[in-house]
Amino acid sequence: MKEEDPDTALIARVGNREPGAVREIVARKLPRIVALAARMLGDRSEADDVAQEAFLRIWKMAPKWRPGAARFDTWLHRVTLNLCYDRLRRHRETSVSDEFPEQADLAPLPDERMEAAHANQRMQKALATLPARQREALVLQYYQELPNAQAAELMGVSVDALESLLARARRNLRTALAQPDTPGGDAPKEHR
Repeated sequence: MKEEDPDTALIARVGNREPGAVREIVARKLPRIVALAARMLGDRSEADDVAQEAFLRIWKMAPKWRPGAARFDTWLHRVTLNLCYDRLRRHRETSVSDEFPEQADLAPLPDERMEAAHANQRMQKALATLPARQREALVLQYYQELPNAQAAELMGVSVDALESLLARARRNLRTALAQPDTPGGDAPKEHR
């Protein structure tokens, strides 16, 4: 038996153009969509643009949404991933930048913030080296915290194929993280 989509009533309200429904869906979905896009793209500003485009698509699609065809969350994640892939293709066609902005970190001590930012930057760079499907699998499972079955459905693969992608992604990520920082970059601090 199929599980009922918890967003069905909210999407219907958005389709009816209720202002409160629009605010509610943004409050519910925006943080995860921005996080997904930021992990896929490595750029918060681009992630914000992707999220804005995804919410425009929600606005356009909501009046026509038919419950039961797919879970709304699955559709929204797929739209977001497709928008990310479009941007990644455009970047590949022009040029690829290794610069990733530091993400805000609320750690109380400056040296802890600097170490966390450095670790985050290393992770972003390592994620960027992965093939797109491996990066997508990792982001969906670890950062979006989707169960394997939902992540596999979203990617259009079997659970076994997802697990294979995850295994290769983790192995490639370990290899990328084991590489020393690039020359001219900040070298990691030795542990005291």
